[in-house]
Amino acid sequence: MSPNRKSTLLCAAALALTGCGFTPLYGDNGATVQQQMDEVAVGIIPERTGQLLRQSLQDQLQTAGAPAQELYILNVSYSIGAEGIGVQPDTSTSRTRFIAKASWTLAPIGSPHTPLVRGQASTEDALNVVDQQYFAGTLETSTIDQQVANEIAAQISTQVAAYFKTHPNAG
Repeated sequence: MSPNRKSTLLCAAALALTGCGFTPLYGDNGATVQQQMDEVAVGIIPERTGQLLRQSLQDQLQTAGAPAQELYILNVSYSIGAEGIGVQPDTSTSRTRFIAKASWTLAPIGSPHTPLVRGQASTEDALNVVDQQYFAGTLETSTIDQQVANEIAAQISTQVAAYFKTHPNAG
């Protein structure tokens, strides 16, 4: 397909989407959305996995670095569970599934018990545990912890951005 034809098709698709009411999350008032996201402080999340999630949330919400002015507080309840799957005849497992879940609230900084919006996020990942040495298993678990934290943070960030998109004067 020629480059001119591709660009024509892309333009036609974009026009069709605008006709159905679709607007990009960061379009039109995208500067306002990003500015509001930069004003979100992320509350402390306990344990090492919580630290990973908090860091990922800060990276995704606060693209301009630490907020100059904190107007909102994002509180997150986060847990990761693991279950053995692929049970062998000797009752050992050959695979471990990790299930991460988060519930969150976004509130004005001065009224943390009066949330503006609530949400949930969840994801799963897995790793094989066949004949692994302890160090390799620990390293893979750490990698899984970071991957699920990044996915949960992406879901929460998108939900927060969607809220700010529909409530540009929130707070």
